[in-house]
Amino acid sequence: MSLFNVFNVAGSGMAAQSTRLNTVASNLANADSVSATPEGAYRAREPLFATVRRSLDGKAPDAGSDGVRVLGIAESQAAIPSRYEPGNPLADADGNVYASNVNPVDELVNMISASRSYQNNVEVMNSTRQLMQKTLDLGK
Repeated sequence: MSLFNVFNVAGSGMAAQSTRLNTVASNLANADSVSATPEGAYRAREPLFATVRRSLDGKAPDAGSDGVRVLGIAESQAAIPSRYEPGNPLADADGNVYASNVNPVDELVNMISASRSYQNNVEVMNSTRQLMQKTLDLGK
């Protein structure tokens, strides 16, 4: 693997973690939302990732470089909680409203993990840049 490939891998990791952070932000923003129906309630979302690897002949089947790519965003299938709030304008005939299935504690853990992964990829890029710079300085 050349040093230029390291930039591709770290860059794709940064893009993936950025998607993860945006998903966490969306989940946290909708954590306290309610709906009149279980179908209309906000469901927690999570990005799905896949590894991209070069084949033995040096050609990646889909992206042209090693790294990670985002396959899509999946919705949680966890149960939607209901609360009895007859005074809420969104309450159904029984007085229930349906909350999101976002767990704020899990989302905060995901946010910390994604942030640290992003920072690690930045460090990989900086270290690679420094190694390349030192290599160029040897030729002076």
